[in-house]
Amino acid sequence: MGQSRVWLITGASSGFGYALATAAVEAGDTVVGAARRTSGLPDGVDPVELDVTDTAAGKAVVDGVVERHGRLDVLVNAAGRALIGAAEETTDAELRDLMEVHFFGPVALTRAALPHLRAQGSGAIVQFSSLGGRLSFPGVGGYSATKFALEGWSEGLAAEVGPLGVRVLIVEPGAFRTGLHGGGMRMTEPIPAYDDIVGPVRKMQQDFDGTQPGDPAKAAAAILDALAAEEPPLRLALGGDAADAIAASLEANTTELRAWEQVARSTDL
Repeated sequence: MGQSRVWLITGASSGFGYALATAAVEAGDTVVGAARRTSGLPDGVDPVELDVTDTAAGKAVVDGVVERHGRLDVLVNAAGRALIGAAEETTDAELRDLMEVHFFGPVALTRAALPHLRAQGSGAIVQFSSLGGRLSFPGVGGYSATKFALEGWSEGLAAEVGPLGVRVLIVEPGAFRTGLHGGGMRMTEPIPAYDDIVGPVRKMQQDFDGTQPGDPAKAAAAILDALAAEEPPLRLALGGDAADAIAASLEANTTELRAWEQVARSTDL
């Protein structure tokens, strides 16, 4: 990937999208930055207004990138926000809205990009998931559900398009200093029964903004390195907290499987 590339990055006005757009411009690439409000985009970015939940507009944006720049090399689905609340507290509307942002929007953009990438026989799709897309915790079940959906869809996609020359990279950040814990976070209406269980999670998330350990600029550099690797990963965990939590989860899952493996195998005909 030594030649100059053309990127389309959603959520490019803040957080990971902003950091990755900045890094790609500094690397000499052409970056189209999509955001609901383009006033906050990094310097050197070709701006385009887009609400990722408007799937028809998303296709027009993808096609417009190819028309203006001749190709599309990297699609980054980075737009997102947080939702904190117990499963019982989360309304259908809250869950569906989040699914539109984290799943249906990225899926539609990916489908729009694939004909161009297949025709080139090259390119990459970067799906921003989360530590919460690998495992879940009290108070984030709704958020995790949307990221689990994106990861499952993207894992199947990777196996389908890999033979066609298109890479898929699922990014799983832990806590980074983005706007996710500030203006990008919403809370459900609390049910008192969950005050002792989800209440501490609400408070921690509210107090977290500005103290997260992760550096978005270093995350962007790691993503660029992963995309340039001869054998890139399917999933890229980012942050010491993510690495620790995923390692502990894998160990616990293996222990549980071994404990119940005999039962699993006993159910075959």
